[in-house]
Amino acid sequence: MRRPQTNRRSGTGRNDEQGIVILLVAGFLLFVVGAMAALAIDVVTFYTARSEAQLAADGAALAGARVLANSGMTSDPNAVSDGLASNAEILATTIAKQVATHNDVGGRTLNAAAGEVTVSFNDTDPAFLTNPRVRVQTKRTDIPTFFARIWGNSQVTVVASATAEAYNPSGVNALDLDVPVVPVAPSCAKPWVLPNLNPNTATQIFDPTSGAVIGTAPLGLSSLPMQARCEGNCLTNWSTLTPIKWQYYSGAVTSFPTPTRALPSCAGALNVYQQSIAGCVQTPIVCGSTVNLDNSNYLNRNLQTADAVDCLTHSIAGGGDSVDTASLPSPPFQFLAGADNPLVQAGAIAAGTDVLVSDSLITVPVFDSSGSWPPAGPVTVIGFVQLFLNPDGDAVTGTAPYGVNATVVNVAGCGTGAAGQPILGNGASPVAVRLITPP
Repeated sequence: MRRPQTNRRSGTGRNDEQGIVILLVAGFLLFVVGAMAALAIDVVTFYTARSEAQLAADGAALAGARVLANSGMTSDPNAVSDGLASNAEILATTIAKQVATHNDVGGRTLNAAAGEVTVSFNDTDPAFLTNPRVRVQTKRTDIPTFFARIWGNSQVTVVASATAEAYNPSGVNALDLDVPVVPVAPSCAKPWVLPNLNPNTATQIFDPTSGAVIGTAPLGLSSLPMQARCEGNCLTNWSTLTPIKWQYYSGAVTSFPTPTRALPSCAGALNVYQQSIAGCVQTPIVCGSTVNLDNSNYLNRNLQTADAVDCLTHSIAGGGDSVDTASLPSPPFQFLAGADNPLVQAGAIAAGTDVLVSDSLITVPVFDSSGSWPPAGPVTVIGFVQLFLNPDGDAVTGTAPYGVNATVVNVAGCGTGAAGQPILGNGASPVAVRLITPP
């Protein structure tokens, strides 16, 4: 019996089709991966531009808040009526826009005139004078796309915003604001501890408990000279050296440790007290804390101070920074770079250029001097005074009694009633500047 022959060619058509599906899938995946890679380029471009816009907004907001902190408006209860607040806003807006427009976003700088940078303030808030805030928005509506054009999107918009504040605790009680007084803690404070006595009047500068400014703050005052209260045979005369307005006591090295880095070259010839003036004491001084006074015998404390001030302010040759007197008294404080300013020496800016930051801007603590004298121990810091050390004082001319010509730029008090986590200051300013949004 013969078996039927099997048709060995059956299924030949299907055998010829094997592998076509794989090729189709591979081709489809290649298209999908290519499209995703193309879109990824657009996405990266978008997020890079978004990050650049945020950095521009952050820097601009901080610069604007720095202007408000250095303007003196947070220490002036009449800043709105006398025009200081509005002038400070104008200058802060100008500076914020300048900073923002120096940043590239999406391949070019921002154009403030085209509305790509906007600046606003919380000037309708009752807390504006003590806690002014600057909000900066940066925007570009014409970021070009590359591969997203196939869906009809040739341009995308990026927007970023940032808010920075300048916080001065002095006004919280003065304005009767229902908020707690948070202490500030500036670093780089100089080892000159001033008594709580207003150089303009016979009153105190701050209320020792609340920190509120009493009467009128001594803004714009140039005091010549500001001298050491304790010079010569201090140990013998310590009990008679009661506090006098605008005469400081030297802070002890235990509270103002000598800087060990970033000292100016001229500091190499100075003693440890002078180095703490010419350099930056990194240890923050918290408002409400205590510091030790130095009552040792120093026969030449004022001369030592004058030499250290010359080193700090780059005024050894008389070319230190100065206050722009043309802008006083109503507009906010502005400062001019001197011929010996490091940026001028490096060729980055010209002498006479307006500057926001100067080594001549310093902060000194104010202690509660209402108690008995001499103090039984450390004294309590209840506030700070921000000073601009003028280059035309006795520290430059070398004329006795070697006082320091200091213009009062701002004051910040929080007394002994402040509580909570201290807000770190910004070196030269007791009015803390910080970015509060984005978190």
